[in-house]
Amino acid sequence: MIDYPESFPRHRSILITGCSSGIGAVSAHILRGRNWRVFATARRQEDVDRLAEEGFEALQLDYEDPNSIETAANSVLQLTDHKLDAVFNNGAYAVPGALEDIPTEAMRALFEANFIGWHDLTRRLIPAMRANSGGRIVQCSSVLGFVALKYRGAYTASKFALEAYTDTLRQELKGTGIHVSLIEPGPIGTRFTENALENFDRWIGETGLKASVHRKTYEKRRVRMEAGEPGPFKLPPEAVVKKLIHAVEANRPKARYHVTVPTKVMAAAKRVLPTSLLDRFCIRAADSEE
Repeated sequence: MIDYPESFPRHRSILITGCSSGIGAVSAHILRGRNWRVFATARRQEDVDRLAEEGFEALQLDYEDPNSIETAANSVLQLTDHKLDAVFNNGAYAVPGALEDIPTEAMRALFEANFIGWHDLTRRLIPAMRANSGGRIVQCSSVLGFVALKYRGAYTASKFALEAYTDTLRQELKGTGIHVSLIEPGPIGTRFTENALENFDRWIGETGLKASVHRKTYEKRRVRMEAGEPGPFKLPPEAVVKKLIHAVEANRPKARYHVTVPTKVMAAAKRVLPTSLLDRFCIRAADSEE
């Protein structure tokens, strides 16, 4: 756990989603240690109960369930007397596979969880921030929010949508005192890969695997993913939280925060390479994982 100096008085409030593990859980603990009032949410009730046992004001929020979004947003606004200072939208999943193998129902469900639900929650909180002439909206995106890699198309599409959404929101809220930021991590040590494999089995499964022209590639990738290799550039969730702290506490937060070497390399490549060379670079990067 990172030990940061205290910079804000008590009772600043933040709503953090996806706190069952990984980035969300670490964010909740660190910000509480910095005297933030943390409203920690999770999809499953057992995780909500555990967070409550850890001393958090915990609520159930599932981005795929509009009723839970409405209930959580209304509860937090009521508990803060409509003076919520910040929201950190976090928690998304991938359905790995070639786009031609992704069922349409899977794409709809993924966009509901990775994008539509984020919009639903955010727009419910903006009026209170407007009324208080300030606030922070922080979105956890990805390196795959600005570069595309094959076999990650569903997740990448949702993150590209999030990036466009956030850029637009930042422009529309300019001058209101509400700051909007994107955090763009690369590989982070979470359960993301494990969850991705579960979603592959759920949506594509053995039948889809056997029928796919990409079968051999999937089999190779699965072996690597199940091995859980840490990789030379993977960082712990604390690396993301360090950027989150700046986004919610700095007088001049950045529009974008790059986390990990791969994110910085890909950002540079996107700036300087023509499309054909960028495609070749990204294909090589994806092939190196097979």
